[in-house]
Amino acid sequence: MGMTAGVLAVDAGNSKTDVAVVAADGTVLATARAGGFRPPAVGVDAAMDTLAEAVGRAFTAAGVTAADHVSACLANADLPVEEANLATALHARAWSTTVEVRNDTFAILRAGVTEPRGVAVVCGAGINCVGMRPDGRTARFPALGRISGDWGGGWGLAEEALWHAARAEDGRGAPTALMRALPAHFALPTMYALIEALHLERIAPDRRHELTPVLFTTAASGDPVARAIVARLADEVVTMATVALSRLDLLEEETPVLLGGGVLAARPPQLIDGIHELLASRAPKAAPKVVTASPVLGAALLGLDAVGAPASAHERLRRYFES
Repeated sequence: MGMTAGVLAVDAGNSKTDVAVVAADGTVLATARAGGFRPPAVGVDAAMDTLAEAVGRAFTAAGVTAADHVSACLANADLPVEEANLATALHARAWSTTVEVRNDTFAILRAGVTEPRGVAVVCGAGINCVGMRPDGRTARFPALGRISGDWGGGWGLAEEALWHAARAEDGRGAPTALMRALPAHFALPTMYALIEALHLERIAPDRRHELTPVLFTTAASGDPVARAIVARLADEVVTMATVALSRLDLLEEETPVLLGGGVLAARPPQLIDGIHELLASRAPKAAPKVVTASPVLGAALLGLDAVGAPASAHERLRRYFES
Protein backbone atom coordinates (compact mmCIF):
# COMPACT_ATOMS: atom_id res chain seq x y z
CA MET A 1 0.00 0.00 0.00
CA GLY A 2 1.56 3.29 -1.10
CA MET A 3 1.62 6.56 0.75
CA THR A 4 -1.05 9.19 -0.05
CA ALA A 5 -0.74 12.99 -0.17
CA GLY A 6 -3.55 15.42 0.64
CA VAL A 7 -3.86 17.28 -2.67
CA LEU A 8 -2.52 16.92 -6.19
CA ALA A 9 -2.75 20.43 -7.64
CA VAL A 10 -2.60 20.95 -11.40
CA ASP A 11 -2.38 24.20 -13.33
CA ALA A 12 -2.35 23.26 -16.99
CA GLY A 13 -2.06 26.06 -19.54
CA ASN A 14 -1.62 26.10 -23.31
CA SER A 15 2.14 26.56 -23.02
CA LYS A 16 3.07 24.73 -19.79
CA THR A 17 1.73 22.45 -17.08
CA ASP A 18 2.65 22.80 -13.40
CA VAL A 19 1.78 20.24 -10.72
CA ALA A 20 2.30 20.30 -6.95
CA VAL A 21 1.89 17.48 -4.43
CA VAL A 22 0.71 18.95 -1.14
CA ALA A 23 0.26 17.37 2.30
CA ALA A 24 -2.94 18.03 4.27
CA ASP A 25 -1.05 20.53 6.47
CA GLY A 26 -0.06 22.62 3.42
CA THR A 27 3.52 21.33 3.13
CA VAL A 28 4.62 21.14 -0.52
CA LEU A 29 6.10 17.65 -0.98
CA ALA A 30 7.12 18.04 -4.65
CA THR A 31 6.52 20.04 -7.82
CA ALA A 32 7.02 19.26 -11.50
CA ARG A 33 6.56 20.92 -14.87
CA ALA A 34 5.61 19.56 -18.30
CA GLY A 35 4.57 20.90 -21.69
CA GLY A 36 1.32 22.60 -22.68
CA PHE A 37 -2.12 21.05 -22.13
CA ARG A 38 -4.05 21.28 -25.41
CA PRO A 39 -6.88 18.74 -25.69
CA PRO A 40 -8.50 20.53 -28.70
CA ALA A 41 -5.24 20.20 -30.67
CA VAL A 42 -4.02 16.73 -29.66
CA GLY A 43 -7.04 14.98 -28.11
CA VAL A 44 -7.87 14.35 -24.44
CA ASP A 45 -5.79 11.16 -24.11
CA ALA A 46 -2.59 12.71 -25.46
CA ALA A 47 -3.14 15.82 -23.31
CA MET A 48 -3.58 13.58 -20.24
CA ASP A 49 -0.35 11.73 -21.12
CA THR A 50 1.56 15.05 -20.94
CA LEU A 51 -0.01 15.64 -17.54
CA ALA A 52 0.74 12.06 -16.42
CA GLU A 53 4.43 12.56 -17.12
CA ALA A 54 4.59 15.53 -14.69
CA VAL A 55 2.39 13.80 -12.10
CA GLY A 56 4.57 10.67 -12.20
CA ARG A 57 7.72 12.68 -11.55
CA ALA A 58 6.08 14.67 -8.73
CA PHE A 59 4.62 11.56 -7.03
CA THR A 60 8.03 9.83 -7.18
CA ALA A 61 9.82 12.88 -5.74
CA ALA A 62 7.18 13.18 -2.99
CA GLY A 63 7.34 9.47 -2.15
CA VAL A 64 3.60 8.97 -2.66
CA THR A 65 1.47 6.95 -5.07
CA ALA A 66 -1.79 8.90 -4.89
CA ALA A 67 -3.59 11.89 -3.34
CA ASP A 68 -6.92 12.27 -1.56
CA HIS A 69 -8.06 14.98 -3.97
CA VAL A 70 -7.09 16.33 -7.40
CA SER A 71 -7.64 20.07 -7.87
CA ALA A 72 -7.11 20.72 -11.57
CA CYS A 73 -7.34 24.16 -13.16
CA LEU A 74 -7.14 23.52 -16.89
CA ALA A 75 -6.91 25.62 -20.03
CA ASN A 76 -9.57 24.76 -22.60
CA ALA A 77 -12.04 23.77 -19.85
CA ASP A 78 -14.28 26.61 -20.97
CA LEU A 79 -17.72 24.99 -20.66
CA PRO A 80 -19.19 22.82 -17.87
CA VAL A 81 -19.46 19.92 -20.35
CA GLU A 82 -15.70 20.21 -21.04
CA GLU A 83 -14.95 20.30 -17.30
CA ALA A 84 -17.05 17.14 -16.84
CA ASN A 85 -15.25 15.33 -19.69
CA LEU A 86 -11.83 16.27 -18.33
CA ALA A 87 -12.86 15.24 -14.79
CA THR A 88 -13.88 11.82 -16.17
CA ALA A 89 -10.47 11.49 -17.87
CA LEU A 90 -8.69 12.44 -14.61
CA HIS A 91 -10.76 9.92 -12.60
CA ALA A 92 -9.68 7.22 -15.06
CA ARG A 93 -6.02 7.85 -14.15
CA ALA A 94 -6.79 6.84 -10.52
CA TRP A 95 -4.51 9.47 -9.01
CA SER A 96 -7.02 10.34 -6.27
CA THR A 97 -10.36 9.58 -4.65
CA THR A 98 -12.02 12.85 -5.64
CA VAL A 99 -11.47 15.21 -8.58
CA GLU A 100 -12.49 18.80 -9.20
CA VAL A 101 -11.83 20.44 -12.57
CA ARG A 102 -12.11 24.19 -13.12
CA ASN A 103 -11.12 26.60 -15.84
CA ASP A 104 -7.53 27.80 -15.33
CA THR A 105 -8.72 31.37 -14.69
CA PHE A 106 -9.95 30.18 -11.27
CA ALA A 107 -6.33 29.35 -10.33
CA ILE A 108 -5.25 32.95 -10.91
CA LEU A 109 -8.25 34.22 -8.91
CA ARG A 110 -7.64 31.90 -5.93
CA ALA A 111 -3.88 32.61 -5.93
CA GLY A 112 -4.58 36.30 -5.39
CA VAL A 113 -7.13 36.16 -2.55
CA THR A 114 -7.03 35.03 1.08
CA GLU A 115 -10.46 33.38 0.85
CA PRO A 116 -12.32 32.02 -2.21
CA ARG A 117 -14.07 35.34 -2.87
CA GLY A 118 -13.46 37.81 -5.66
CA VAL A 119 -13.30 38.29 -9.41
CA ALA A 120 -10.37 37.72 -11.78
CA VAL A 121 -9.90 39.02 -15.31
CA VAL A 122 -7.15 37.31 -17.26
CA CYS A 123 -5.80 38.80 -20.45
CA GLY A 124 -3.17 36.62 -22.11
CA ALA A 125 -3.58 35.28 -25.63
CA GLY A 126 -7.33 35.58 -25.05
CA ILE A 127 -9.48 37.23 -22.40
CA ASN A 128 -11.53 35.60 -19.65
CA CYS A 129 -13.21 36.48 -16.37
CA VAL A 130 -14.45 34.40 -13.44
CA GLY A 131 -15.79 35.16 -9.99
CA MET A 132 -16.43 33.10 -6.88
CA ARG A 133 -17.96 33.30 -3.41
CA PRO A 134 -17.13 31.12 -0.39
CA ASP A 135 -20.62 29.55 -0.62
CA GLY A 136 -19.61 27.94 -3.93
CA ARG A 137 -21.43 30.33 -6.27
CA THR A 138 -19.43 31.26 -9.35
CA ALA A 139 -19.76 33.63 -12.30
CA ARG A 140 -18.10 32.90 -15.60
CA PHE A 141 -18.22 33.45 -19.35
CA PRO A 142 -17.73 30.88 -22.15
CA ALA A 143 -14.64 32.85 -23.29
CA LEU A 144 -14.42 31.21 -26.72
CA GLY A 145 -13.53 34.34 -28.69
CA ARG A 146 -15.80 36.43 -30.88
CA ILE A 147 -18.55 33.77 -31.03
CA SER A 148 -19.03 34.19 -27.26
CA GLY A 149 -18.88 38.00 -27.39
CA ASP A 150 -15.24 38.44 -26.36
CA TRP A 151 -12.96 41.24 -27.46
CA GLY A 152 -9.35 41.68 -26.37
CA GLY A 153 -6.55 39.38 -25.39
CA GLY A 154 -3.10 39.62 -26.96
CA TRP A 155 -4.25 37.87 -30.13
CA GLY A 156 -7.26 40.16 -30.63
CA LEU A 157 -5.21 43.30 -29.89
CA ALA A 158 -2.61 42.37 -32.49
CA GLU A 159 -5.34 41.78 -35.06
CA GLU A 160 -6.97 45.13 -34.24
CA ALA A 161 -3.62 46.93 -34.56
CA LEU A 162 -3.01 45.29 -37.96
CA TRP A 163 -6.51 46.29 -39.15
CA HIS A 164 -6.02 49.96 -38.30
CA ALA A 165 -2.46 50.04 -39.69
CA ALA A 166 -3.54 48.47 -43.01
CA ARG A 167 -6.34 51.02 -43.43
CA ALA A 168 -4.02 53.90 -42.53
CA GLU A 169 -1.57 52.88 -45.25
CA ASP A 170 -4.11 52.59 -48.09
CA GLY A 171 -6.23 55.59 -47.08
CA ARG A 172 -9.37 53.84 -45.80
CA GLY A 173 -8.62 54.78 -42.19
CA ALA A 174 -7.15 57.45 -39.94
CA PRO A 175 -3.38 57.94 -39.93
CA THR A 176 -1.53 56.07 -37.18
CA ALA A 177 2.10 55.42 -36.22
CA LEU A 178 1.16 51.71 -36.12
CA MET A 179 1.45 51.79 -39.92
CA ARG A 180 5.25 52.03 -39.60
CA ALA A 181 5.78 50.41 -36.19
CA LEU A 182 4.16 47.04 -36.96
CA PRO A 183 6.14 46.22 -40.14
CA ALA A 184 9.31 47.67 -38.56
CA HIS A 185 9.05 45.04 -35.80
CA PHE A 186 9.66 42.39 -38.48
CA ALA A 187 12.22 44.55 -40.32
CA LEU A 188 9.77 45.18 -43.18
CA PRO A 189 9.26 48.55 -44.93
CA THR A 190 5.47 48.75 -45.32
CA MET A 191 2.17 47.31 -44.11
CA TYR A 192 1.68 45.82 -47.58
CA ALA A 193 4.92 43.85 -47.13
CA LEU A 194 3.79 42.69 -43.67
CA ILE A 195 0.33 41.68 -44.91
CA GLU A 196 1.94 39.64 -47.69
CA ALA A 197 4.44 37.99 -45.31
CA LEU A 198 1.66 37.04 -42.85
CA HIS A 199 -0.67 35.79 -45.59
CA LEU A 200 2.02 33.64 -47.25
CA GLU A 201 3.23 32.53 -43.78
CA ARG A 202 6.77 33.73 -44.36
CA ILE A 203 6.18 35.02 -40.82
CA ALA A 204 4.81 32.19 -38.67
CA PRO A 205 1.17 32.87 -37.72
CA ASP A 206 1.83 32.51 -33.98
CA ARG A 207 4.34 35.40 -34.14
CA ARG A 208 1.44 37.86 -34.53
CA HIS A 209 1.18 38.16 -30.76
CA GLU A 210 4.60 39.90 -30.79
CA LEU A 211 2.76 42.95 -32.14
CA THR A 212 0.81 43.47 -28.89
CA PRO A 213 3.77 45.08 -27.03
CA VAL A 214 4.37 47.23 -30.14
CA LEU A 215 0.77 48.45 -29.84
CA PHE A 216 1.32 49.46 -26.18
CA THR A 217 4.60 51.23 -26.98
CA THR A 218 2.90 53.15 -29.80
CA ALA A 219 0.02 54.08 -27.48
CA ALA A 220 2.48 55.28 -24.82
CA SER A 221 4.05 57.60 -27.39
CA GLY A 222 0.66 59.32 -27.78
CA ASP A 223 -0.70 57.82 -31.01
CA PRO A 224 -4.51 58.41 -30.92
CA VAL A 225 -5.47 55.20 -32.77
CA ALA A 226 -3.27 52.99 -30.57
CA ARG A 227 -4.53 54.78 -27.45
CA ALA A 228 -8.14 54.17 -28.52
CA ILE A 229 -7.47 50.41 -28.79
CA VAL A 230 -5.89 50.34 -25.31
CA ALA A 231 -8.80 52.38 -23.91
CA ARG A 232 -11.24 49.88 -25.40
CA LEU A 233 -9.41 47.01 -23.68
CA ALA A 234 -9.61 48.82 -20.32
CA ASP A 235 -13.35 49.22 -20.89
CA GLU A 236 -13.70 45.53 -21.79
CA VAL A 237 -11.81 44.36 -18.67
CA VAL A 238 -13.98 46.54 -16.43
CA THR A 239 -17.20 45.49 -18.19
CA MET A 240 -16.43 41.80 -17.58
CA ALA A 241 -15.44 42.43 -13.95
CA THR A 242 -18.53 44.54 -13.24
CA VAL A 243 -20.90 41.99 -14.75
CA ALA A 244 -19.28 39.17 -12.71
CA LEU A 245 -19.47 41.28 -9.52
CA SER A 246 -23.14 42.05 -10.08
CA ARG A 247 -24.00 38.42 -10.87
CA LEU A 248 -22.46 37.43 -7.52
CA ASP A 249 -24.10 40.32 -5.61
CA LEU A 250 -20.65 41.69 -4.76
CA LEU A 251 -20.96 45.20 -6.25
CA GLU A 252 -21.93 46.69 -2.89
CA GLU A 253 -19.14 45.16 -0.80
CA GLU A 254 -15.35 45.48 -0.85
CA THR A 255 -14.21 42.79 -3.29
CA PRO A 256 -10.82 42.02 -4.81
CA VAL A 257 -10.62 42.25 -8.61
CA LEU A 258 -7.51 40.36 -9.69
CA LEU A 259 -5.80 41.18 -12.99
CA GLY A 260 -3.65 38.43 -14.50
CA GLY A 261 -2.20 37.02 -17.71
CA GLY A 262 0.71 38.30 -19.78
CA VAL A 263 -0.92 41.50 -21.09
CA LEU A 264 -2.09 42.71 -17.65
CA ALA A 265 0.95 41.43 -15.73
CA ALA A 266 3.14 43.66 -17.96
CA ARG A 267 1.24 46.60 -16.38
CA PRO A 268 1.04 48.96 -19.39
CA PRO A 269 0.41 52.30 -17.62
CA GLN A 270 -2.43 53.54 -19.84
CA LEU A 271 -4.24 50.21 -19.52
CA ILE A 272 -3.85 49.84 -15.75
CA ASP A 273 -4.73 53.51 -15.10
CA GLY A 274 -7.77 53.18 -17.36
CA ILE A 275 -8.97 50.06 -15.50
CA HIS A 276 -8.58 51.81 -12.13
CA GLU A 277 -10.50 54.90 -13.31
CA LEU A 278 -13.37 52.94 -14.86
CA LEU A 279 -13.70 50.61 -11.85
CA ALA A 280 -13.77 53.64 -9.55
CA SER A 281 -16.86 54.92 -11.37
CA ARG A 282 -18.67 51.63 -12.11
CA ALA A 283 -17.71 49.44 -9.15
CA PRO A 284 -16.33 51.79 -6.47
CA LYS A 285 -15.97 49.03 -3.84
CA ALA A 286 -13.82 46.86 -6.11
CA ALA A 287 -10.14 46.62 -5.13
CA PRO A 288 -8.02 45.97 -8.25
CA LYS A 289 -4.67 44.20 -7.95
CA VAL A 290 -2.27 42.66 -10.48
CA VAL A 291 -1.54 39.00 -9.61
CA THR A 292 1.91 37.62 -10.30
CA ALA A 293 1.70 34.55 -8.00
CA SER A 294 2.13 31.15 -9.62
CA PRO A 295 -1.31 29.86 -10.72
CA VAL A 296 -0.52 26.37 -9.34
CA LEU A 297 -0.70 28.03 -5.89
CA GLY A 298 -4.33 28.86 -6.69
CA ALA A 299 -5.07 25.28 -7.78
CA ALA A 300 -3.49 23.99 -4.55
CA LEU A 301 -5.45 26.47 -2.38
CA LEU A 302 -8.69 25.36 -4.07
CA GLY A 303 -7.65 21.79 -3.23
CA LEU A 304 -7.08 22.66 0.44
CA ASP A 305 -10.50 24.42 0.43
CA ALA A 306 -12.07 21.20 -0.87
CA VAL A 307 -10.49 18.93 1.76
CA GLY A 308 -11.39 21.34 4.56
CA ALA A 309 -7.78 22.12 5.52
CA PRO A 310 -7.24 24.63 8.36
CA ALA A 311 -6.12 28.23 7.79
CA SER A 312 -2.60 27.30 8.93
CA ALA A 313 -2.31 24.91 5.95
CA HIS A 314 -3.31 27.68 3.54
CA GLU A 315 -0.73 30.00 5.11
CA ARG A 316 2.06 27.39 4.95
CA LEU A 317 1.29 26.71 1.29
CA ARG A 318 1.25 30.40 0.40
CA ARG A 319 4.57 31.00 2.19
CA TYR A 320 6.20 28.25 0.11
CA PHE A 321 5.11 29.76 -3.22
CA GLU A 322 5.68 33.38 -2.27
CA SER A 323 9.11 32.95 -0.66
